[in-house]
Amino acid sequence: MTSWVMFKLQLRLLGPSCKALHQFNHLGLAPFICNYSVANSTHSNTFDLNRLINELSKSGRIDDARKMFDKMSERDEFSWSTIIAAYANIGRLDEARELFDEAPKKSSIIWSSLISGYYRHGCEIEAFELFCQMRLEGKKPSQYTLGSVLRGCSILGLRQRGENLHGYAIKTGFDSNVFVATGLVDMYAKCKCILEAECLFETLTDRKNNVSWTAMITGYSQNGDGYKAIECFRDMRAEGVESNQFTFPSILTACATVSACDFGAQVHGCIVRSGFGTNVFVQSALVCMYAKCGDLRSARRGLDTMETDDVISYNSMIVGCVRHGFEEEVLSLFRKMHSRDMKIDAFTFPSVLNSFASMMDMKSSKSVHCLIIKTGFEAYNLVNNALVDMYAKQGSLACACEVFNQMVDKDVISWTSLVTGYAHNGSHEEAIKLFHDMITTGTCPDEYVIASILSACAGLTVLEFGKQVHANFIKSGLESLSIDNSLVTMYAKCGCIEDASRVFNSMRVRNVITWTALIVGYAQHGKGKDSLQFYDQMIATGTKPDFITFIGLLFACSHAGLVENGLQYFESMDKVYGIKPGPEHYACMIDLWGRSGHLNEAMELLNRMDVKPDATVWKALLGACRVHGDLELGESAANKLFELEPSNAVPYILLANMYSAAGRSEDFARIRQLMKSMGIRKEPGCSWIEMNSHVHEFISEDRGHPRTSEIYSKLDEIMILIKEVGYVPDKKFALHDMDEESKELGLAYHSEKLAIAFGLLTLPPIVPIRIFKNLRVCGDCHTAMKYISRVFLRHIILRDSNCFHHFREGKCSCGDYW
Repeated sequence: MTSWVMFKLQLRLLGPSCKALHQFNHLGLAPFICNYSVANSTHSNTFDLNRLINELSKSGRIDDARKMFDKMSERDEFSWSTIIAAYANIGRLDEARELFDEAPKKSSIIWSSLISGYYRHGCEIEAFELFCQMRLEGKKPSQYTLGSVLRGCSILGLRQRGENLHGYAIKTGFDSNVFVATGLVDMYAKCKCILEAECLFETLTDRKNNVSWTAMITGYSQNGDGYKAIECFRDMRAEGVESNQFTFPSILTACATVSACDFGAQVHGCIVRSGFGTNVFVQSALVCMYAKCGDLRSARRGLDTMETDDVISYNSMIVGCVRHGFEEEVLSLFRKMHSRDMKIDAFTFPSVLNSFASMMDMKSSKSVHCLIIKTGFEAYNLVNNALVDMYAKQGSLACACEVFNQMVDKDVISWTSLVTGYAHNGSHEEAIKLFHDMITTGTCPDEYVIASILSACAGLTVLEFGKQVHANFIKSGLESLSIDNSLVTMYAKCGCIEDASRVFNSMRVRNVITWTALIVGYAQHGKGKDSLQFYDQMIATGTKPDFITFIGLLFACSHAGLVENGLQYFESMDKVYGIKPGPEHYACMIDLWGRSGHLNEAMELLNRMDVKPDATVWKALLGACRVHGDLELGESAANKLFELEPSNAVPYILLANMYSAAGRSEDFARIRQLMKSMGIRKEPGCSWIEMNSHVHEFISEDRGHPRTSEIYSKLDEIMILIKEVGYVPDKKFALHDMDEESKELGLAYHSEKLAIAFGLLTLPPIVPIRIFKNLRVCGDCHTAMKYISRVFLRHIILRDSNCFHHFREGKCSCGDYW
């Protein structure tokens, strides 16, 4: 009967040539239609037409509805609100607005229809402006209008506007309406006012429904309080309120944030029993929860059982695989998405590129980059940032720069990715230049780029610039554990162990990285016993040491001659903490045995290593052999290094020096000739000192400095004064193919001695002289520095390639155990 009524109405308005004639032709009514249309065309009534427009709109036939609306001789409020709502609901907002402007009378219903449409299609700001205009014209919004506006405030995080709406709701009595109250709960929760949301939620008492419960669970989840979300979900179940397809994704997200995989599995059971197991949004949330909790098997099972290929679910699975180191699985999933012609989005590519950064797979990286360009995703900052980060982590800084330079809108992540890439690849100077460019553009640095630039400052030992970065960080009022950790490391590596300790003591929160940075710092500054004390304090706080912590500890023991302590720490690694020693730990232990003269024990440990000895291990043994004159064992260690690092000059030079000390001139000449034939050259010694944010570099017998004459004059004065108190040049550290006088002059003009002369000329007496060298300091310079500190009453800090030496009053912090 209903179809017949609709047919009559269509016929009245559109005439016998309309689609209705064809639709009803199979009923045998075509001959009758024409007569009926003519007889009744003048008797259209507005009520029936409104009903037909409404039915056509709901069935998606908006254009037919509009034709009928346009031919209506009389239109009432329902006519206008129906057609405006129809256009607004399907997103044809411009046409809805035109009709709204044409409406002779704009009732609250008409206003609400348009406002709801704007909110539904993501035009929250325009919708809020319409709501304000509605209020100004004296129209009273309905509960549904208020609900729509509150939903817009929730999406945009407009807390202040939401509070204004709350005040209006109280004045008009709408706050007692469960629909509005639920909207207020949702608004406060999404604006991070979770306490206000809780208070409103409690006022609902027995009026709570699954929508209000879901709003509260979602609020807890989005505010990072997964445990309260779980508690709220339990209370909801206890109250007998049924969950729906919106509740389950929210609680599963909460489970993922706190890694509550077991509870998530229980929720999974509820989902199956409730019949929502095939809902694509719920299935996607399940895959995401299992993936984030590390249960990749369950996540994959959920993904494989989905009837439709859901991009979000695949993205979640890919992210889970990236986080847990399954890079090959990431590539497999991505290929599967591509082969199925799934709509890969801007969130898929960054995760895939992140996995390539770990795999160092340049071929696959380039292929995906080509696909990004073909699909037009090179216009997305999120994707470009991931490309910069990937290339930088792979060491392809030229490619990273090319992508970066092509970006139109560079954000803080873009800059951070490139600066961090340069810093991590050892290009510290370029990283600092980029950081300066970043500040010049007005981009505010985040904690990640600050931590990276402090790492670059540590690598270059540019203390003054590091202090500037520290000062700006303090001014910003930010708090960051990663930056504090980087500050401890930076000050320690720049020779300011006291400042590193001050930063450490000011920290309210510390982790294993913090403690390790200080332990390693004190060890490198020749304060091994202090390192061990900090380790004891760390253990007392309940912080467990990691792989790096033990490297610092064993390094401290080896440089302080603490053999028994070193053995205890080495044994505790596996027995107490389950950490398998790596080549770095074995190198420290062999260095510990070697420095103390126990070469047999060092060799025994090397022979029973659980891992294959690398170059670091053999270098430690070779160094010990040189110190103690064990030429036979030294030859064996050097030959191993020739195989592992044939282009490294260090083992050749050490072995040649051992031959020279043993009087084996022919073998000495043979090694030198071997180096020459292979094109191996010793890295030239270079020392530098920073003054007024400017770095002054020196090489042996350097005469390129603007103040050369003053420096050499000061150096001659230094040599005279220290010889008067007992300094004797140790000529065995001079070049071998020189006469005695030339050897002495050559020793006097070593780079570190030139740097100390410049420091004495330019730095005030109360300021420590900090000198940095790229190679190990020679024995003669080490002795000279002790005498200089005594004669000139200066604190000299010399950092060579291995550790720091603090010279005071004729003594060195290393205790000559170096």
